[in-house]
Amino acid sequence: MLPTKVYNEQSKETALITGAAAGIGYELASIFARDGYNLVLVDKDEQKLTDIANEFKSKFGTLVTTIIKDLSLPTSSLEIYAELQEAGININFLVNNAGFGRFGLFADTDLISELEMLQVNLVTLTHMTKLFVRDMVRNGQGKVLNVSSTAAFQSGPLMAVYFATKAYVLSFSEAIANELEGTGVTVTVLCPGPTISSFHQETGMAETALVKGKKFMDAATVASVGYHGLMANKTVVIPGLKNRIMVEMLRFFPRILVTKFVRSTHELPSASV
Repeated sequence: MLPTKVYNEQSKETALITGAAAGIGYELASIFARDGYNLVLVDKDEQKLTDIANEFKSKFGTLVTTIIKDLSLPTSSLEIYAELQEAGININFLVNNAGFGRFGLFADTDLISELEMLQVNLVTLTHMTKLFVRDMVRNGQGKVLNVSSTAAFQSGPLMAVYFATKAYVLSFSEAIANELEGTGVTVTVLCPGPTISSFHQETGMAETALVKGKKFMDAATVASVGYHGLMANKTVVIPGLKNRIMVEMLRFFPRILVTKFVRSTHELPSASV
């Protein structure tokens, strides 16, 4: 099935954004649209993507191509790439934003859900990067933004798989950023701290010490910091002074103590997980 085009204007550069229906993905899409770029928006929520495409067409006059895709399916990356090749759409900016988490003791959490998490957060991100970076290198230009987390810098008891996927994204992004030096292609990894979104409610973390009563950065601010870091060719972008200080401080403490501290912030107050 060919992607759906909402406005037919082909002259501008194009940004592909996964997980674009809400949160940081939506805010990044809004910034790209505001700055005059065409968009390819990927998500599994068809109605939200349609609404966003119409919003951006009305507000910015943007060409928006929507691709409805479940990124937990192993075939999704190749299907997206093939659809864009068939439509003649060249991608200048790749934003791998899609991802999700699961909360609980690893021995108790659902295996199928965690395998889907690995697929979305890690495998699909890698596959998408492989497919589009090859074209970018051939064209001598392009930018990749991979969304990780401050979770990448330490282990995360009660979110063991999620933290591990974000550590992979950070390591992978830094490595290929180095490999691509001199090609005209840059890679940036965005590592936000906890952000205002539905993530904490969906994972069951809303009542933990990490979340309850805390004031977090909003998704629009995170997206703006990430966007400007991408355009400035920065490799690692950590929004917020407190987050940057926290990440730097982690280097000076034994990893076992850091892991115990993270566990304490993830515990539910009145019952074991």
